[in-house]
Amino acid sequence: MPVPEPRAQPQLRDPVSHAVLDLDSRRLKGAKIERLLGLDRTTLPLRVLEVGSGSGGIAQYLATRPVRHDVHAVDTIDNRIERDGYSFRLVEGTTLPFPSATFDVVVSNHVIEHVGAERAQRSHLEEVRRVMKPTGMAYLAFPNRWRMIEPHYRLLALSIWPRPWRTPYLRMFRRGDEYDCEPLDVWTIERMLADVGLRAVRMGVEALRTTLDLEHPRSAPTRMMRHLPDVILRQVEPMLPTLIYRLAKE
Repeated sequence: MPVPEPRAQPQLRDPVSHAVLDLDSRRLKGAKIERLLGLDRTTLPLRVLEVGSGSGGIAQYLATRPVRHDVHAVDTIDNRIERDGYSFRLVEGTTLPFPSATFDVVVSNHVIEHVGAERAQRSHLEEVRRVMKPTGMAYLAFPNRWRMIEPHYRLLALSIWPRPWRTPYLRMFRRGDEYDCEPLDVWTIERMLADVGLRAVRMGVEALRTTLDLEHPRSAPTRMMRHLPDVILRQVEPMLPTLIYRLAKE
C-alpha cells in the first residue's frame, strides 16, 4: 500500500519532554492498558503503535507478552531507557509515518495535552484514526483540565485557570517559564472525537478499578471499590483526575 503524502501540519511548540522514566510505573501502566483493551485475552499477535513512547517501558511491555505483538513506537524526543523488542522512529509534529489502516491498536497515553492547541490536537486524533484498521481500537488518556493538582508542574488549580493566566501563575511560583500543556475536559474531547469520526467509550471507572487491583490489591480502598456499583461511580467520572477512552472508527 502506498504511503499517503504528508498533510500540512499545524504550528506546534518546540517539543519539551514530560516523559515519565520510572520503568516500574510504565510496566504497571502497560498492564492497565492491556487489561482495559482486552489484550490479555487475545491469542493472536496484533500490530500495535504507541504514540509518545517516553521511556519505552509501555512499548516493551506490550511487545514481550506471551502473545508477541508487533509493536512500533514514535516520539518527538528519544528518552528511551527500554529499547528492545519493538521498533522506534523519531517524528516531528503530529504526522505518523505509517500507511493508513496499519494498526490493530493505537496507544496515546498522556500525549494529546502536549502536542499544542486545538488544531494540533485534532490533527493528532485524525492521525490516530487514519492509521487504525477499520476494526482497530485505540487507547486515549490525558489529565483532566479540572483536576485540583496539575500533574506536570504540581501546582494547585494550574490547568483550571483561564489560558492567559496559566503561565503568569506558573512563573509566580517559579516552576517554569511557560505552561506548555493544553489539558482537556470531557465535553471538549468528546466533541473533538465525534468531529474526527471516532466513537468513544469512557473507561475512567474501569481504569480506576484496574489501577487499584494492580497496584493495591489488598488495600481498603480497593475492597471498597469492589463493592461500589458502577452507576454511582459514573456520576463522578467526568471529574476523575485522568480521563481515559477506548476508541473505534465510526
